[in-house]
Amino acid sequence: MASRGEEIDASVRRANAAPLPKRFYADVAVRAHANGFGVVLDGKPIRTPGKAELVVPHRNVAESIAAEWRAQVAVIDPKSMPLTRLVNSTIDGVAGKLSEVAADCLRYAGSDLLCYRADGPAKLVALQAKHWDPVLAWAQAEFGCRFKTAVGVGYVEQPKANAAPLADAIGKLDAFQLAGLQSMTTLMGSVLLALAVQYGQLGAAAAWAAAHVDEDFQIGQWGEDAEARSRREFRWADMQAAALLVRK
Repeated sequence: MASRGEEIDASVRRANAAPLPKRFYADVAVRAHANGFGVVLDGKPIRTPGKAELVVPHRNVAESIAAEWRAQVAVIDPKSMPLTRLVNSTIDGVAGKLSEVAADCLRYAGSDLLCYRADGPAKLVALQAKHWDPVLAWAQAEFGCRFKTAVGVGYVEQPKANAAPLADAIGKLDAFQLAGLQSMTTLMGSVLLALAVQYGQLGAAAAWAAAHVDEDFQIGQWGEDAEARSRREFRWADMQAAALLVRK
């Protein structure tokens, strides 16, 4: 199964390759549904690429999707609709592969970003400790999991006892929460940061900053490339959409 990052890149390539459809509707509204809330365009329900009706469990998520559709002007640009894209993939894909998606998230615990530390400069070492150590301490308190850290990129094997409590926590999530967790995990390279957002330990912005400590340090040293900045902004929009789903 492709990672969330690969799905994002593929989605961008498809969106860039095809001409954008013209906006064909005047009114966008949220409508109560037997299974939650849907979004309608001129009274007709939005459907996913797989032809399923787009329905989400919570009104605020539906309202955010509706806002994305209202924001389209002359054409409909999927790149500017991260929540719609994520909900589509949840309904068409994740809902039928819960165990597979949960296992994909759990795999990150074996090589989580937070466990691999720099050996210098001292400022970077301190920034990593500041942003990452509290999350490891929280994971130990919340799940009873102890994570080993190492300097460098050489693989460090984590205690096997970590797997069961994390699998239990991830296994309790519904399809939308799980899709949000998987998206955040792959975007940040850390299931621990994603779980911290899901449990309310960190806000999305704080987790995103923690995931980019190394990158931001390098930017501070050498400056930022415009293309890299654009790519990161696109991914941040996906992160915000995922965080909206995962907390519900």
